[in-house]
Amino acid sequence: MKVLVTGYTGQLGYDVVKYGSENGINIKGLGSEDLNITSEVAVNKYVKKFNPEVIIHCAAYTAVDKAEDNKDKCWNVNVEGTKHLAKIAREIDAKFVYISTDYVFNGEGEKPFKETDNVSPIGYYGLTKYEGEKIVKQVLDKYFIIRISWVFGLNGNNFVKTMLRLADIKKELSVVGDQVGSPTYTYDLAKLIIEMVQSDKYGIYHASNEGYCSWAEFAQEIFAQADANVSVNSIITEEYPTRAVRPKNSRMSKEKLSTNGFTPLPKWQDALKHYLTELKHEVK
Repeated sequence: MKVLVTGYTGQLGYDVVKYGSENGINIKGLGSEDLNITSEVAVNKYVKKFNPEVIIHCAAYTAVDKAEDNKDKCWNVNVEGTKHLAKIAREIDAKFVYISTDYVFNGEGEKPFKETDNVSPIGYYGLTKYEGEKIVKQVLDKYFIIRISWVFGLNGNNFVKTMLRLADIKKELSVVGDQVGSPTYTYDLAKLIIEMVQSDKYGIYHASNEGYCSWAEFAQEIFAQADANVSVNSIITEEYPTRAVRPKNSRMSKEKLSTNGFTPLPKWQDALKHYLTELKHEVK
């Protein structure tokens, strides 16, 4: 199987390529310096030459707050870039994986969102990711749309690394406690994606580590597992204003994964333990 992965310099793309390579798959990762996905000419030329059987599209403009002000750039990457890749995937008859987000939902209520629930983004980033979803569904038949949340991995910045850094200089932190969702460890997600593309069980899926927590609870678990003596004060969203509105409910139902025979991701606490061990090995 020949696989092309966009967003290789990001957290997920990096782990998808790493896991695929380690498991005997002919897989190639591209960063924005290797291919400008906003150029249809460049995309067509590169993809036709490589001629993959699968395109895993991890590249995205993910700066949620900056997206509110840099709308053109966000749209070009998340919508136009996705359109170019989807069209060429159809032309060469490649399977297509599109990484989406919990931000396509409005974040209301407390029930986990299902794949079939109405989509209603509350920010520009979420809007562009949903527009990308629509393009994939319109253009392709052989697609996997995977909605993920609260990502952390070795390659790049994330909430876990930020908390560990702050633990070195602070003994008390205030963290939002009324936004609830599921952390997603990119190593676990990469395994699932590689499993998925070897099937033909196409459609929309929700994929994150099992269990739910608030950001404050996530922080507390990080400090507990890292043996860091930091006190966490749980605050409400309104006490931590941001440029873009965050969904308070990012719970997503992952039942469809099991129903279709895919392996669910481990519990988020176990994923965090694995990740912290990997971080230690990386530092040494």
